[in-house]
Amino acid sequence: MPYLPRIAISGAGPSCLALSLLLKQRNIPSTIYDLRSKPTPADFSKPSGMLDLHTESGQRVVRECCLWDAFQSSVGDCSQSTRVLDPQGNVLRIDEGGGSRPEIARNVLTELLLGGIPEETVKWGTKITRVTQTTNQSSGATETTLHLNTHDTATYDLVIGARRGLVPNPIPRHHDRALVHGRHYDRGHAEKCNGEIPTSGESLRLGHNVCIRWLQRYSSASGPQDSIRVYATITTPHDEWAAAAREMGSGPSTAMEIGEVLLASDRYFQTWAPALKRLLATACEEETRDNADTALELLPLYALPIGHRWEHRTGVTLVGDAAHLMAPWAGEGVNITLWDSLDLAHALGGVGEVGTAAEWQEAMEPKMREYEEGMWQRAKEKTGETAQNTAMILSENGSQKLAEFFKSAYEGGAVMDLNGSAMAVSKQENE
Repeated sequence: MPYLPRIAISGAGPSCLALSLLLKQRNIPSTIYDLRSKPTPADFSKPSGMLDLHTESGQRVVRECCLWDAFQSSVGDCSQSTRVLDPQGNVLRIDEGGGSRPEIARNVLTELLLGGIPEETVKWGTKITRVTQTTNQSSGATETTLHLNTHDTATYDLVIGARRGLVPNPIPRHHDRALVHGRHYDRGHAEKCNGEIPTSGESLRLGHNVCIRWLQRYSSASGPQDSIRVYATITTPHDEWAAAAREMGSGPSTAMEIGEVLLASDRYFQTWAPALKRLLATACEEETRDNADTALELLPLYALPIGHRWEHRTGVTLVGDAAHLMAPWAGEGVNITLWDSLDLAHALGGVGEVGTAAEWQEAMEPKMREYEEGMWQRAKEKTGETAQNTAMILSENGSQKLAEFFKSAYEGGAVMDLNGSAMAVSKQENE
């Protein structure tokens, strides 16, 4: 009888769930450990961040998971248009989007993937506290043992981590950027902004060292409800991080208190367009109203170095953010993590039939090295793109630079002058 490998996966995010489902299709069982409580139907119905899945990565994984029809019926009924505005509210760029990157709520995608694997696969409420490796003296195989918060242990032939700690990794350094606020609220409350915000799609308002981004989403049967998600980003030198955090409020601060600091300081948004300031103020008011007892923290955006890699180790590997954590300025995060899962599933599924754990690991080794090398090369490219986008978006005249980038990168669309008059962008201009 062929040997059936013992495989564990740390984390129950989309990439790990997709990996488990893809392995199941290849008759390879796996066990997932996640510290969170098992999500309820009410949890899945809550608004969550939107994920735009790319053709060559995220969408490809959905198809291989045999979830394409369910995905199609679950994508958000929303525009894929993008507008770029400057701090004074002038529209510099409108791009209607090509419809090639459908968006789905993170909670909905998670629910779809969970539905494709056996319920007992995920061990909810279970934390991996320590990992040890030994060589089985009888078989010669490398065994990786997980020490759990339940005081139990479990031993595997391969452990796949979406968390740091399985392999030597540098501590991610924050990007000198901070995500100040992300908030859903329904369009009824958004009307406080007097209809001055775009009615669909994504909008970016950019200034030197600060940025506000919001996404308007229409309701769908299983989507994020009729909502807007607002993000505010500021920059501060690494050694001034603590001071910036204190400026947001000494001790716990509500969203409204933090919003008051952001809107009152000329370092941040004081001089920005009134409509934009009302948008941010409304988001902070709604957050405070709904979560009055919860402090809102200034959250640093972390990233691993461009070109980061580690020394290969038998019996463990990484996927997702644990391997290539990056800032959210290229739309690649979930896509590249799903790509990891697809490549790894193909590698493990190609090992073939063997008789023992040692034989399985021996056959697996070259495939694992090939998987990691491909992931490192792909991650280097995508993290480099993200770093360039981050520097451009939050630089001086970032809005103009982004509008010019879209103009040079895409055919069609319209670039607006500061008086709001549309200027056609021809193919010849792009060339």
